[in-house]
Amino acid sequence: MQITIISVGKLKEKYLKQGIAEFEKRLQSYCRLNFIEVNDEQAPESMSDKQVEQVKEKEGGRILAKIKDTQHVFALDLNGKQRTSEQFADELEKLSIHGKSQIAFIIGGSNGLSPAVLKRADDTISFSKMTFPHQLMKLILTEQVYRAFRIMKGEPYHK
Repeated sequence: MQITIISVGKLKEKYLKQGIAEFEKRLQSYCRLNFIEVNDEQAPESMSDKQVEQVKEKEGGRILAKIKDTQHVFALDLNGKQRTSEQFADELEKLSIHGKSQIAFIIGGSNGLSPAVLKRADDTISFSKMTFPHQLMKLILTEQVYRAFRIMKGEPYHK
């Protein structure tokens, strides 16, 4: 299985990079993992609703340019479907059984995802009703992908 995580912005925090690198190493025996970072749009701290939408559209265009037609796309969205780790693992396993071995996860910038990206997504996923920094979501997502593969293989992993 090929897993691609497309995210907005460059990861700068050393502790997040280390955590992601650890799960990336652990995932090597389960899948091919690829990270794609697109530039975030420079914007003032305080923006009008129209400006926020313009930023999301520009970032969305960059994201859409990186998605392949063959990929099954999950958009991480606050209003997305919440799943347990077991349900997530089951869903990934069913996709692979049905020949969908290229999966992309999309993590938007601090303003979220554009309507065009959400429309392109095959599904949405939410990890919580709480808001997390998008850089931290990359680590959380990578850990959950690792956990899903452990569950699929029937291998132990702490609960």
